[in-house]
Amino acid sequence: MIAGIPKELSKGETRVSITPATAALLVKSKLTVVVESGAGAAAGFDDAAYLAKGAQIASRREVLSTADILLQVRSTLSGDAVDFAAIKPDCLLIGFCDPLSSAQEIAATAQKGVSLISMELIPRITRAQSMDALSSQANLAGYKAVIMAAEALPKIFPMLMTAAGTLQPARVFVIGAGVAGLQAIATGRRLGGVVSAFDVRAAVKEQVQSVGARFIELPVETGDMQDKGGYAKAQSADQQRKQADLMAKVVADSDVVITTALIPGQPAPKLIPASAVEKMQAGSVIVDLAAERGGNCELTEPGRTVVKHGVTIIGHTNLPATVPNHASAMYSNNLAKLLGLLVNKDGVLKIDPADEVIAGCLVTHQGAVVHQKVKERRAAATAGAKETATSMATGVKP
Repeated sequence: MIAGIPKELSKGETRVSITPATAALLVKSKLTVVVESGAGAAAGFDDAAYLAKGAQIASRREVLSTADILLQVRSTLSGDAVDFAAIKPDCLLIGFCDPLSSAQEIAATAQKGVSLISMELIPRITRAQSMDALSSQANLAGYKAVIMAAEALPKIFPMLMTAAGTLQPARVFVIGAGVAGLQAIATGRRLGGVVSAFDVRAAVKEQVQSVGARFIELPVETGDMQDKGGYAKAQSADQQRKQADLMAKVVADSDVVITTALIPGQPAPKLIPASAVEKMQAGSVIVDLAAERGGNCELTEPGRTVVKHGVTIIGHTNLPATVPNHASAMYSNNLAKLLGLLVNKDGVLKIDPADEVIAGCLVTHQGAVVHQKVKERRAAATAGAKETATSMATGVKP
């Protein structure tokens, strides 16, 4: 059974799916590991390191055409006609694939007979904690967001008492207390900042306080804003507006704002309007970790760092890729744990859709889209497209 590791071709992607250390573990589990030449170079892992751990080095075409299991960071193969044509119809493809927003790619993958596992959909249950790549990468993003903010801020983070006077600590406000948010809080505190945080999920208040931050409570009726997987639910437009209005003063009083609010499969909620940015002090910094989904700040420009109203707004769309060595190591370990469920002691691949973990992240299998949420999203998108087509043909607005 061959596990293939192709080089990542997405713009700005420096991570690799399997590190040499993990490759050695896969070889011990009776898998043949074939790595595309140069796949790990950007993360600090050269071809020699893989060879030393028992892996083989091959061309991209050889990796794609021979692999029974293809391991990627970002599963982009279905978007490239040449690469997609090269892979075996019955192979298993594993990686981040944005399954709720990639209807055409998912359909093409199913049609070819490729089984697809989405790392975004790993269920948040105890059994799957070691496989939760979203959390492992978010942890690094939260850390790096604060480091970038500290570099961009024209102040230091800690209080400093000197003969020349006392310097006040930086005031840091973190919006969203998931994995990234909690790591941002902890890092801000370690650097000496005075940190406060907000989340629509009241249940995270104790977690925020446990890492040394003040929890900001806003008088907004949110109800139960946490789903079964522990993620925040989408708010109504009215809830978002009221929340943004109430947060504006906290934002204006902050030197650094880190935003992390995301709803799976949906555009990022706009929580910081332009008017709030305008009220911030010149030199303040916003790091928008939701930039890849459009951003939590109205003025965020995904992929760019801009200055608006004197405020630096960092819209980096892939912070884990700025620390690719450790990001790859963590992601690689996540994949190794997942493969432990998929490959038996004889090195044979067995996909069991009845397994709770596999059922939660298996998107396509045996020529069909099998994940319920993905099927529902595809059906809604198809219905919306038909309605739009009908309205264009009849001149009647949907």
